[in-house]
Amino acid sequence: MSLRIYNTLTRAAEDFSPLEPGHVRMYVCGITVYDFCHVGHARANVAFDVVQRWLKASGYQLTFVRNITDIEDKIIRRAVENGETVRALTDRMIAEMYRDFDALGIERPTHDPRATDHVPQMLDIVRQLEDKGLAYRAAGGDVNYAVRRFPGYGKLSGKSLDELHAGERVAVLAGKEDPLDFVLWKAAKPTEPADAQWDSSYGRGRPGWHIECSAMACALLGKTFDIHGGGADLQFPHHENEIAQSEGAYGQPLARYWMHNGFVNIDNEKMSKSLGNFFTIREVLKKFDAETLRFFLMRAHYRSALNYSDVHLDDARGALKRLYTAIEGVAPAQRAIDWSDPYAARFKAAMDNDFATPEAVAVLFELAAEVNRGKSAQMAGLLKALGACLGILQGDPKEWKKGRSYVSIAQPGHYSITGQPAFGRVGLTDEAIDQYIAERAAAKKAKNFAEADRIRNELLAQGVVLKDSPAGTTWEAGT
Repeated sequence: MSLRIYNTLTRAAEDFSPLEPGHVRMYVCGITVYDFCHVGHARANVAFDVVQRWLKASGYQLTFVRNITDIEDKIIRRAVENGETVRALTDRMIAEMYRDFDALGIERPTHDPRATDHVPQMLDIVRQLEDKGLAYRAAGGDVNYAVRRFPGYGKLSGKSLDELHAGERVAVLAGKEDPLDFVLWKAAKPTEPADAQWDSSYGRGRPGWHIECSAMACALLGKTFDIHGGGADLQFPHHENEIAQSEGAYGQPLARYWMHNGFVNIDNEKMSKSLGNFFTIREVLKKFDAETLRFFLMRAHYRSALNYSDVHLDDARGALKRLYTAIEGVAPAQRAIDWSDPYAARFKAAMDNDFATPEAVAVLFELAAEVNRGKSAQMAGLLKALGACLGILQGDPKEWKKGRSYVSIAQPGHYSITGQPAFGRVGLTDEAIDQYIAERAAAKKAKNFAEADRIRNELLAQGVVLKDSPAGTTWEAGT
């Protein structure tokens, strides 16, 4: 069976065939770096880490691009609130992102471009769109995309322009010809920091969010590439707008296969920062080890919604423990995977069926039962090798089972292993917490944001969650 991928664009599972035989080019939308990553970010990035691991295990050369959005409204607001430069904020948050991702075993992409390094390429696309009549200059200095002038708009979401227009609740903004039109280039505002502005033929300004990915993807992978991925929430309008921009400018398909991972839900509602119902990765790693979180996220199919709870994570840890127990005390034979082996063949069939990790994990448990019956080094080696295709079972079983019950944050970016989870406040009086908050406020006033983050994370490790608002900082005990 050859690899089949569910293509959001065609709404069907299709045989996968890269443009260049043996070489896959994949782009996945990355993080907007203004705060710590949450579990929803972890879900998307673990899902596409499994995809990249399986493509490599299948013998493909892979060029994988995962962008970093380091200029955007939320970033600018946070930098202004902090009294720091946009670059200082984004540098810090990129480092924290990678510490979280490294802890989860997410392999680095081939390229991780920053949007701010590709502004000239963005402006080049804007100019081409304007030359083709797909973009127009608006009052106030913005440049907008004219959605109704692009015949294919709506093909990814499967909706007509009239359907999309009916669902648009926002009135036509000043300078827009249609409420569906979106901004390609934003005119600079006097209140915005200097490092959030660039010179252009349209005047000082900065790129719109959607144009960033079109520029980075095409610059690093070509005008047409194989796979474009991201969260289901990006399907519309972000990915729809990427198609309109790139295909409008270059006249050829942007990506041949579109993949979208499902949401992480809490109480059947999408986890997101905008809704305020989210847990950061490092909050979860206070109570559970990183491999358990990874296993919880990837044992559900990447396209399905996933309900988050401590109960589900406890279950995931128990299941992972059963797999580790199978290889404990057995020196796994170092071996290349023999895909004709019945277990390996069924694992491969599952993964080739649109990366069906639930079925692949079921094979691992069957193989673990076989190892338990015979304690075969060959079978233990196969279990470990197949686990590596999913990014699990690579630790020492005794070490994993002994004390790695969770990871707490001792200081920004530093994970320390401890013995007991820190539920609630441990040994801290209200007065001590208030003192911490005062010290953090002083650090922020002095623009020592590394120290401010250290204090926040030290409190977080002890079960105290800080909440910043314009009125000041409050705290609550974690659960």
